Amino acid sequence: MTRRPLPGAATEPDRTREPARPARVVDHDPVGPLWRGAQIFRLLSYLYALGFQIAVNPDLDRSGVAWVLFGLLSAWTLVSGIGYFVGFARNRVWVGAEVVVVCALMLSTSYVAGADWAWHNQTWPTTLWATNAVISVAILTGPVGGIVAGLIVGGTSTFVKGELNLDFGRNATIIVIVATGMAVGLAAANARRVQEQLSRAARIAAAAEERERLSREVHDGVLQVLALIARRGREIGGPTDELATLAAEQERALRRLISDTDDPVASDPDAQRSVDLAAALRVFGDGRVSVSAPADPVMIPAHRGAEIRAAVVNALDNVVNHAGPGARAYILVEDLGSDVVVSVRDDGIGIPDGRLAEAVAQGRVGVSKSIVGRIESLGGTARLDTETGAGTEWEFTVPRDESGRSRGATG
Repeated sequence: MTRRPLPGAATEPDRTREPARPARVVDHDPVGPLWRGAQIFRLLSYLYALGFQIAVNPDLDRSGVAWVLFGLLSAWTLVSGIGYFVGFARNRVWVGAEVVVVCALMLSTSYVAGADWAWHNQTWPTTLWATNAVISVAILTGPVGGIVAGLIVGGTSTFVKGELNLDFGRNATIIVIVATGMAVGLAAANARRVQEQLSRAARIAAAAEERERLSREVHDGVLQVLALIARRGREIGGPTDELATLAAEQERALRRLISDTDDPVASDPDAQRSVDLAAALRVFGDGRVSVSAPADPVMIPAHRGAEIRAAVVNALDNVVNHAGPGARAYILVEDLGSDVVVSVRDDGIGIPDGRLAEAVAQGRVGVSKSIVGRIESLGGTARLDTETGAGTEWEFTVPRDESGRSRGATG
């Protein structure tokens, strides 16, 4: 049964329904603040032009026509100001039309006033108001467009006066207009570049966050199942040993796929200037690969970390393909301050004497290019230690940065 309030009793206000708030319009244009700020200048320059028109109208030959033209100027100022402020006029067609309108009004000075008046005064609509067209072009197209627009508008003013006055100490109209176009264009170009950098950083951060989320989900599910199958298959033996080997290979492949997918360093080397080498190599740890690394991050430049990681991948591939069935690999990461040392060791069958020289003679130079070449390109050394029946060990010593490049040879 619903209880109704007694007459005259105070009732609590309904707090579940809040008054609707007006929707906020978001300007996604990176140079939107410049457009809006330019319209404030447009308003001030219009007020100046209005004052100029009132002051000089009695001196004009056709004052009535001047007021009609000023009405057109007022209408254009209103419509274009709203268009640029809101955004629908921020395109080449509209901006080009503004340059045409401004130059046409400046040329009308020869009709509404005499030549003597034009020589001793600025062009009729005022060069300050005419600069709005230069600013619009500069914001839309950048510094080059701003300079070109400044030359057009300034050249129109010179044409109206009928003579080019090279005394820029007294007639600096063209210089001021061109400099304005260049300065505003540079500001617009910088704003767009900063916006692109921020957007790229946001995309990289989102990709990295998604990659970490997928890594956690896969690690908690698929990778653990594959590792369990590999371990139990080896314990049971017999026909299941092949299944265990396949599961272990798929586990390693999936770990590498997770570490590579949407990698911010791989997609944009400049986006992340340093990486944790220890974290980048821990992803290789599985049932057949053990990784030992310092607890603290081992930070190195991103491109150097990518090359070291690629060399480790090639070394692990050699373990899978050549170390024999059941061979295990061990990765050790050491931070020596100015250098980092990465060792990749296996307990396989080793490399017989003369096998590497034979491979090079046959044209198979994967070791020298994929492993040694990568490390030496970083100014480091790649030392190989192997013995038949005693396994193989690669030791990569790489300077932390370019300033510490060392000269070394392969051992």
